[in-house]
Amino acid sequence: MPGPVQSIERAAAILRLLARGSGRHSLGEIAGSLGLARGTAHGILRTLQGVGFVEQDEATGKYQLGAALLHLGTSYLDVNELRSRAINWADALAARSGEAVRIGTLLDGQVLVVHHVFRPDDTLQALDVGTLVPLHATALGKVLLAYDTTVTAELLAMPELTAYSRHTITSSQVLTRTLKEIRDGGWAAEAEEFTVGEAGVAAPIRGHGGLVVGAIGISGAVERICDVRGRPQPKLVTFVRDAARAVSRDLGASRW
Repeated sequence: MPGPVQSIERAAAILRLLARGSGRHSLGEIAGSLGLARGTAHGILRTLQGVGFVEQDEATGKYQLGAALLHLGTSYLDVNELRSRAINWADALAARSGEAVRIGTLLDGQVLVVHHVFRPDDTLQALDVGTLVPLHATALGKVLLAYDTTVTAELLAMPELTAYSRHTITSSQVLTRTLKEIRDGGWAAEAEEFTVGEAGVAAPIRGHGGLVVGAIGISGAVERICDVRGRPQPKLVTFVRDAARAVSRDLGASRW
């Protein structure tokens, strides 16, 4: 196995140093504290500054943590708050529906699964936490797309969407209509669009001010989720929407 990368270790040490105490240090202080040559410390600081992880005060020349790094930290806390607030409701949704429950958020044009409750039976199941799934071919993803105009515009600009099965939406026009229906109805569904034999239902999770911060949904065998016409069972839609509202209320969304 390859060993650690020294430059990354040094960069991490600088960031930890800046996170302590006053959070403002001169080049000499940083180099001296970490036992680095001034030139080495300066090169690492310039790189960190270039990506927004470090900022330099023009008046004093001292360095501090940058806005980009602080934003990453806030995003991490947001995901963990979403998961912690949703755990009990996700468990309850799995018990009511009899299906697996997943919670997802947007990450680099895909859905990141941040929480997964197994279907409450004795079947062998694999944990999906940390996996990435497509936006346009899953119920979770469609919900997130419906309420994020920037990501939607980028996806719709593609000449053709990736097909995962013969049921996957690959037309931008069809996807546009589908997203409008999701906004109007407040929930999304998919039947064998990502995985043959599986279907899903999802609804948006909202935070303060009504901003959509994630989605919660169920997934399982298409014959359990949907009727003979491929439409989701109304009671399952109700279960999912109720769970989404409950999590949203816990996150401070007053309308839900």
